[in-house]
This record gives sequence, structure tokens and C-alpha cells, in this order.
Amino acid sequence: MAPAVSPNKTVEGLVGGALLAVVVTWGGAALMDIPFHSAGSLLLIAVVTVVASVLGDLVESMFKRVSGIKDSSHILPGHGGVLDRIDSLTAALPVFALLYLWLV
Repeated sequence: MAPAVSPNKTVEGLVGGALLAVVVTWGGAALMDIPFHSAGSLLLIAVVTVVASVLGDLVESMFKRVSGIKDSSHILPGHGGVLDRIDSLTAALPVFALLYLWLV
């Protein structure tokens, strides 16, 4: 997807993540009895949130590449640091919340 920034990211991984996100969103909504106006709004929320998550990860990876840093910290050795664990969440959570408030 973006080999210069994050060579291990693939389109297959994005599609798999999007499909899993739709299943988890649908299951979570049913389990917690959260009403959606339509299956389309649920699908839109899941897919756009996945795209935001991947973009958040790629942006953080780009910042690290530009800075010449491999790991964002050494608090979590072997995992790239704390930012590598939460970069997707920091991008996806606001997108999910706004879409949820707007569409549900």
C-alpha cells in the first residue's frame, strides 16, 4: 500500500481488516442493543473507521521515517513503543465517534 512508509502494509490486510470490522461492528451493535438506522450506516461507519485507522498508522510511520526513528519509545520493547500501539486508535476513535453521532 505504502512501501516507502510502511512496507508490511498490504491491500489484502486492509480488506481483511475492513471485513472483520464490519462483522465486529455488527456483532457489537447487536450484543449491546445499539440501533442503527440501516445496514448502510453500519457499513459506512465500519469501513471509514478502518480507513482512518490505517491512515493514522501510516502517518505515524511516516513521522518516524522522516525523523529517522525506528521505535517511538522503549517503554514496550519489541513493539515499537507506545505510539505504535495506539496510533491507529488515536485516528479511528474520533472518526468513529463523529460518524456514530451523525449517522445513528
